[in-house]
Amino acid sequence: MRKWTTADIPDQTGRTALVTGANSGLGLFSAKALAAAGARILLACRSRERGERALRAVHGVATTEPKLIQLDLAELDSVRYAAAEVRESTGDALDILMNNAGLMATPRALTADGFELQFGTNHLGHAALTWLLMPALRGGREPRVVTLSSLAARGARLDVADPNFEHRRYNPGTAYGQSKLANQVFALELDRRLRAAGEDVISVAAHPGYTATGLSPAMARSYPNKVVSAVIGGVTHLGDLLIAQNVGTGALPQLYAATAPGVNGGDYVGPAGPGELRGYPKIVQPLRPALDHGTGAALWELTAKLTGITPDPA
Repeated sequence: MRKWTTADIPDQTGRTALVTGANSGLGLFSAKALAAAGARILLACRSRERGERALRAVHGVATTEPKLIQLDLAELDSVRYAAAEVRESTGDALDILMNNAGLMATPRALTADGFELQFGTNHLGHAALTWLLMPALRGGREPRVVTLSSLAARGARLDVADPNFEHRRYNPGTAYGQSKLANQVFALELDRRLRAAGEDVISVAAHPGYTATGLSPAMARSYPNKVVSAVIGGVTHLGDLLIAQNVGTGALPQLYAATAPGVNGGDYVGPAGPGELRGYPKIVQPLRPALDHGTGAALWELTAKLTGITPDPA
């Protein structure tokens, strides 16, 4: 199979892309790659300071003026404000929504709206943003929604009866796996509903394999116990050095999903190497729960109930 790289990204002139978590890692690399290909980039970042630094980095390679969008996915009010700003800024014409941002294996905490932090940020925030931006995506040219899953979704369980770990023991890894499985299930359920409604928007999922994204150090720092933090940091750092691929290669699946010709709604893109750990992008097999219509419908309904946002398409 031919090795697809950023050099293969089609000309994005005249297109607008919103990238969540664009201040670092996969998000920043993706934003710069799309900008270099001609797209206008909206960088959705929680921290204004880090977002401003990323904005300058993107500006250095961009042919059109990038814009910073303040977005905290752990706060639904922030999601609503950000979506309204994007719709106004784009004139309801958004071509790419890249749901990239995420937290990984953090200690138990809650979002501003009372949801388990990883499920609330990684899934609920992105799902809400996607629904609220659907009018803008309909106004885009060959619009795509790309939602980032993870290898951690393998073997994970999506508990729609207890998504916030209110009745089961919390485990950081279990919660992370559930949130990333939810990302994949939502992406494919969204595409099924878009197809049923006769929409032109397509929804695609992707994962970066094992990539040194910067999430591991952030995860280690999130633990208040210094010994635990040091142990986690040491282990993840060693893994990043010995096994992980770099961010530039790790970002290729989501860039392929967002731009490559021939990508179909419901596709799942990951690395082509053994175990999908590393390598150039290719279409890979979605997990069984993501292909299950019942699981997709249950998550769709749960997400609407928890966020209070009307799904789109209905």
